[in-house]
Amino acid sequence: MSTEMGRIFETRKATMFARWDKMAKAFSRVAKEITIAVKAGGPDPDGNPALRRAIQNARAVNMPKDKVAGAIKRAHSKDTANYEEVIYEGYGPHGIAIMVVAATDNPTRTVANVRVAFNKNGGNMGNSGSVAFGFRRVGVFKLDPKGLDAEELELELIDAGLDEMGEGQTDKGDPLLIVRCEFESFGEMQSALEQKGVTVVESGLEFIANTLTKLDEQQATEVLKLVDAMEQDEDVNHVFHNLE
Repeated sequence: MSTEMGRIFETRKATMFARWDKMAKAFSRVAKEITIAVKAGGPDPDGNPALRRAIQNARAVNMPKDKVAGAIKRAHSKDTANYEEVIYEGYGPHGIAIMVVAATDNPTRTVANVRVAFNKNGGNMGNSGSVAFGFRRVGVFKLDPKGLDAEELELELIDAGLDEMGEGQTDKGDPLLIVRCEFESFGEMQSALEQKGVTVVESGLEFIANTLTKLDEQQATEVLKLVDAMEQDEDVNHVFHNLE
């Protein structure tokens, strides 16, 4: 009986720590996003669309207001590290194409860590452009659908570069309206949504695979093990792949 109880507790504890790790990682990702935005366009969200977007994303991961304010203040000081976005490409097990998006203050460290993750998990890192041709980079806006007429909004956003619109949900299962646009239309789409007073829950850029590859469960698990190893790295923000 006690063994069983112990096991359940361990499982629960592991889940709890996984959730905390995920939250810490999300806060770290958003803090870097804020730093990049402030260093590029200043600390005033009114005149800095990238910072407005980063603050939205901070809200989406429930980052406390004082942490957001602290991140903006730190980013404005000269001592803060300069982060840059770096994209790595390669193949995972069974030929699955992988795009890794990182924000780093030390690209030498990050590229070494990403290469190790590829090599240790049955993959191999490629040169720039080696798998990118199989993906489209798109802007993604996740909207609160309350009070929105989706059909009307769809028509209104065509001029702002709307590519597609669909339904989705948050981690908690709340409904979302998901809007995608071409990479080049990202700023225009953000402006259009702001002008219409639409509540953007979260936004960013994603790589969408042109075609997906289907694998059996064991093979898929090997790929996801590599993806998980990448996501554990503190410099890595997102991992995209063409696994179905």
